[in-house]
Amino acid sequence: MSAHDNKHVTNPVFRDVPTSFGEFKDTLTRRHKRECLITQPGKLGQQFETDESLKSDSEIVDRTERKGLEKYWAIITTGAGLFSDGYINNSISSVSTCFSKLYGKAYTESHAIQNVSSIVFVGTVVGQLVFGYLSDHYSRKFSMLFGTTMLIIFTILCAGAWGKGTSGTEPGGLFAALTAWRFFLGIAIGSEYSSGSPAAAEASNLLPAGKRNRWFIWFTNFTIDSGFVVGAFVPLVLLWICKEDHLTPVWRISIGLGAIPPMSLFFLRLRYKEGKQFEKTKFNQSMPYWKIIKFYWFRTAMISIIWFLYDFSSYAFGTYSSIIIGLVLPEDASIYQNFGWNVVFNLFYIPGSFLGAYAADYFGPRLTLTVGLIVQSAIGYGLAGGLEHLKQHIAGFVVMYGIFMTLGEFSAGDNAGCIASKIHATPVRGTLYGIAAMIGKVGAFVGSYVFPTIIRKYGLSAPYYVSSSLCIFSAFISYFFLPDLDQEAMDREDERFIEYLRSSGYDMSRMGVLGTSEHTNVEMVDDSEDSDINKMEHDINVEER
Repeated sequence: MSAHDNKHVTNPVFRDVPTSFGEFKDTLTRRHKRECLITQPGKLGQQFETDESLKSDSEIVDRTERKGLEKYWAIITTGAGLFSDGYINNSISSVSTCFSKLYGKAYTESHAIQNVSSIVFVGTVVGQLVFGYLSDHYSRKFSMLFGTTMLIIFTILCAGAWGKGTSGTEPGGLFAALTAWRFFLGIAIGSEYSSGSPAAAEASNLLPAGKRNRWFIWFTNFTIDSGFVVGAFVPLVLLWICKEDHLTPVWRISIGLGAIPPMSLFFLRLRYKEGKQFEKTKFNQSMPYWKIIKFYWFRTAMISIIWFLYDFSSYAFGTYSSIIIGLVLPEDASIYQNFGWNVVFNLFYIPGSFLGAYAADYFGPRLTLTVGLIVQSAIGYGLAGGLEHLKQHIAGFVVMYGIFMTLGEFSAGDNAGCIASKIHATPVRGTLYGIAAMIGKVGAFVGSYVFPTIIRKYGLSAPYYVSSSLCIFSAFISYFFLPDLDQEAMDREDERFIEYLRSSGYDMSRMGVLGTSEHTNVEMVDDSEDSDINKMEHDINVEER
């Protein structure tokens, strides 16, 4: 057993920070062999189950009750709500183009062009914090249903937004009304991150080892990217139907159709069942916040920085994609060409996100994130340097632009959320995942707000230089400062968190569903490569309170 494996008890504040060269070297050496399935003969390509002796009673019950398709259905139900995030945030790019055509300088030379696009991120930040608290203190199901209801209501209100003096040629109070509704819509989107995604991670942990990362990613980030594609395609179809002279129904219907997916999802979520592990380990009183901060401050900060830098670039490029392409297209290009190339660009999200899910299982999410970011930075620098030439060849520009973005999905897009869900224990997963996602959305807000200024002041190549440099910095953080992330990471983190609380003198009877009397076995795992797995069983009595 490594001398460093008990730091979560002996030195919890610095458990993720190497405090000696030997520890630093040992951590880097061991984690690769554990995280990469391709380095473990006999495991690659097999549907191998986790040893049940390593799981708590509640996890074994969960796996017994959720068999076959029900295990996958739980992931679909919890994660699919993020489709709305992709659709709503990307369709606003085409809506913004419609506003530019309809209202001219009243839109393009006002703060509305930034407020309408960016305000949803402010609401999302609020939603991620509020619903993270609700999902941990009450239930994942309650938070998801509440958030889905808000999503339906405020999507419809955005589609029908109106203000005093609004007409087909004069905005009047339209932009103010739309900004207000999109703020509340953002709160609803935030609920999907801090309640739906943690629930999806817990559902994915019931699958065979070797499939957990891909299924989580397919129904979180891949679902968002699917929303991006549909959000770009729907306005194009409506433009074909309504023609250029009738852009008002184009943007209103584009927004309104975003209410249909959450309507369907609401009824599916009524059948969702809480995970047994969550019920057994949730705090039935206020969280020990200071203990949580001491235990999780470093790793939460690291994944939050990575998420911030990813969203800073990704959402800004996505929000202004049709505007960026419009700058590259000839001045006499039609709005059809603008919308059409925007669809092509968004299609590049799909292969990166899909293949990145497999890579996260085979190579581990940390290594996939690191390598993907380095390759993306190389493409970004090349794109920035050759931009003037590429502007003369729109197809070449969109292809390079798309490859740059698909590598972002392959790396940080897929793995930022996956990592954030696995490095935190079940009782605090919603809260801490929500904080990391919140900081990411702050990055999205900052990026979507400053990108127009960067483009106007320094030219179209400047964002690519900035984004590529940030990719290298994120790769450095990922490789050196993120914790181990193998297939058993979630199980191990639950065990270590409980052991830390117990060793720090926390009253363990404060954990578990109120009004129940349970007995939980918590095992400590020695995961060093040169020893067998050793288990220390501790009894935690959760008494009726």
